[in-house]
Amino acid sequence: MKAFSTLFFILGFVAIGMSQTDIPKTQPLKIGPKPTLDIKASPQQGNALRMPSVIDMSKTPNLKDSLMARNIQMLPDKELRQAGYDLKIDPKVGEREKGNSKEHYGDMYLGDIKTTSKFVGIVCRDHEYVDGDRVKIYANEQVIDPNILLTGSFKGVNLTLEKGFNRLDFEALNQGTSGPNTAQVDVYDDMGKLIYSNKWLLSTGSKASLIIVKE
Repeated sequence: MKAFSTLFFILGFVAIGMSQTDIPKTQPLKIGPKPTLDIKASPQQGNALRMPSVIDMSKTPNLKDSLMARNIQMLPDKELRQAGYDLKIDPKVGEREKGNSKEHYGDMYLGDIKTTSKFVGIVCRDHEYVDGDRVKIYANEQVIDPNILLTGSFKGVNLTLEKGFNRLDFEALNQGTSGPNTAQVDVYDDMGKLIYSNKWLLSTGSKASLIIVKE
C-alpha cells in the first residue's frame, strides 16, 4: 500500500509538470510614441514619382480643337447665287440636234468707226461652237482674203487705209456643220489699240459690212 501511494504521488507530479509546459507564455505589447507625419513634405523630393495634376483648376482649359480653330465664313444672303448662274449654254445646241437651221440671216451693217491710223489690223474668230465656218473678206470691193477658216483663235489681215471711207465686207462662204455663220470681228489701230469689236450671224452668201473712216 505504501508503494502504491508513492507511485501515485510520482505520476501526479509528472502530470502537473507536463500541463504547465502546454500553457503559452505571453509578453506585454509595447506601444511606442505616435509617429509624426509630415504632410507638407514636397512629393518631388527623394524618389517620389512625379505625376502631373490632371485636375488643375488654376488654368482655363482650351476646348477649341483643330476644326474649331479654323476660320469658317458663311456667305451673307446677298452674295448667294442661283444654281447655274455661270452656266454657258451653247445657242446652237438645238440647231445641231435638228440639223442646219432653215432660218435666213441676211446682210448686216456693223456700223462705222473713225481713226487717224495709216493701217488697221482686222481679225476674226468663231466665238461660239467651232464648226467649220468660213468667210471671204473684201476691202472697197476688192478681195483681200478669199477664204478664212474661223477657229477659236483670231485670224486676219492688215489693211492700209485710204483717205476717207473704207468699206469692209465679210461674206459667209458657208454655215459650218450648224448654221448660221457666226464670228467675232476686232479692229486694232497702228498702235495695237483695240478700236472696234462686234459679232455677226450670217447665212451662206450674206455679208456683214463695216465702214472705217480715216481722218
